[in-house]
Amino acid sequence: MRKLILLATLALTAAVLPSALASASPAPAAAPATVAAAPTAAQLLAKTTSCQQISNGKYKTDEDVSGRTVAVCDANGAVFWKADMDIDCDGQRSSQCNENTDCCYQDDTAFHQSDGKPLNAAKLPYVVVPSSSGIWKYSSSGLKGGGSCAVIYNGKVEYAVIGDTGPSQIIGEASYAAAKDLGINPDPSNGGTDSGVTYICFKNSTVSPIENHGNAVSKGQSLATTFVNNN
Repeated sequence: MRKLILLATLALTAAVLPSALASASPAPAAAPATVAAAPTAAQLLAKTTSCQQISNGKYKTDEDVSGRTVAVCDANGAVFWKADMDIDCDGQRSSQCNENTDCCYQDDTAFHQSDGKPLNAAKLPYVVVPSSSGIWKYSSSGLKGGGSCAVIYNGKVEYAVIGDTGPSQIIGEASYAAAKDLGINPDPSNGGTDSGVTYICFKNSTVSPIENHGNAVSKGQSLATTFVNNN
């Protein structure tokens, strides 16, 4: 009789144990949420094929050229222009940017880091906007220091901040770091490119702190997605 009771108990345990183990097993992990990819260079450029000009006339690309060929164009949530890229090496001294490497070097930038120091052109990708003039006043378009921009060249997109101001009659300039990241020769004495660069700067945007490039990338990607969806 004891054997029968023991066998019955063992059989009951064998039947119950799998279901108990199954109920105690952790639920399978949920699949990670899908993160939307940032717009490609082609998607951004597709939204800049026509120009609703807001500049009062056009800019020159360099001091020594006579023709004014670059207009500032308005869009939903941004302004953009298509130009060359000159190299800005102003700000903090570095082995790349100093009086010896750049004949026109200045130890300051129009906008400063959160600690009050000038920006570091060799490390921080930033865009230069023309100083306000009768052609265009950047602040009237919702742009300011630390504003978010996307710079497109040769199929690449670089997210940068507005970091400095330049001559009032010339457009098309970015920092050493911005050029380097885009595959453009960043040398302030012989670098840059004569054409093919599109600058898209997003209205009423701010990257904080201005020197945090990671924040500039995440902010820029989000605004670029909105730009593509709304234009």
